[in-house]
Amino acid sequence: MLQRFIVLLALVSSVSWALPVVRREVPQEHSHEQFLTSVNKNLQLDNPDQIVDSVFALLGNAAATQGLGKIADPTCLQLAIADRAFTNAKAAGDVQGQVDALIFRALERNTGKVGLASDPCTSITAVNPEIAAIQQHQDPASANAAQVNKDIVLELARQIAAVGGDPLDALKSGTFAPGDVNDPTAKGNTCDDLGDPIGCIVTKNLLVEDATAEEIQAAVGGAAATTTAANPEATATGTCAAPTTVTVTVAPAATAAPAATAAPAASGNLQSFTGALGGAAAPSVNPGGRGFQVDGSDDFLNVGAALGRSCDIQHNKCANIANSAAGRSAGVTVEQCDEQNNTCRAAIA
Repeated sequence: MLQRFIVLLALVSSVSWALPVVRREVPQEHSHEQFLTSVNKNLQLDNPDQIVDSVFALLGNAAATQGLGKIADPTCLQLAIADRAFTNAKAAGDVQGQVDALIFRALERNTGKVGLASDPCTSITAVNPEIAAIQQHQDPASANAAQVNKDIVLELARQIAAVGGDPLDALKSGTFAPGDVNDPTAKGNTCDDLGDPIGCIVTKNLLVEDATAEEIQAAVGGAAATTTAANPEATATGTCAAPTTVTVTVAPAATAAPAATAAPAASGNLQSFTGALGGAAAPSVNPGGRGFQVDGSDDFLNVGAALGRSCDIQHNKCANIANSAAGRSAGVTVEQCDEQNNTCRAAIA
């Protein structure tokens, strides 16, 4: 810890001299220090992208460029770090390390001012669907932040439960109370203390929980622990994929997610939901592995957890389509994907 402290002080000093003076929100990148420390430990177990340190992911893009390593897009550094740390923790059979990587992915990034939301990552797709399902918290003073951050925490809880962690730990990803968007100091209600191993947002009682325990439990539903079989090669890549043409089929008047069907699934597929907004169907779920196998993903002890993962994978594919040029042209929106995911999950018996 002391060695990392010294290294980070040197890095911060070099960044402050190397970069032009720009306006930004008062620092808060060390407010959840326990997760930065855990993720950095797992990141460095196998770090082919030579990322400098996990803390750079929570800085604004200008400062984050100093710690990118081989990652090309600073907007995606948080996802890339979380994905690699999750992969390494999974290979080591470290459930808590996987949970910490998921929470890290959900932490708020610094932005230019109070009330400014951070941009989503669009140039990198996480290899681990658990990481791909999570977005970062947004500034609590930004538009619709309470609902946005609540949705993030509920999804985080589902993913934590699916890897065998405590879903209530999702609440630890919460951010601060909203600041004053007209405050010229951009101070907000933050804290930043590298010397606090837990995180000053916790020790100073500044964390605002985004959901209740009851809402977490309701969101998790039948989620259960999954296998932690090693997959050491899985990681995000910092290289953007070559441009491709995506054909999206959407009913012209569609504004809501397709309804679930209770018709029996064919070929042993237990996933009965047949909605496929943008042409992305939920992957099949079949008996296998430790209980139930999601096509192209993990096996689960519990059929409800497997079906939930299938819905989430579909949601990620749908969101990728919605964020693509072809998807936007066809009128597919992330909100429609969210609604479809809710319908898919509601169909789980």
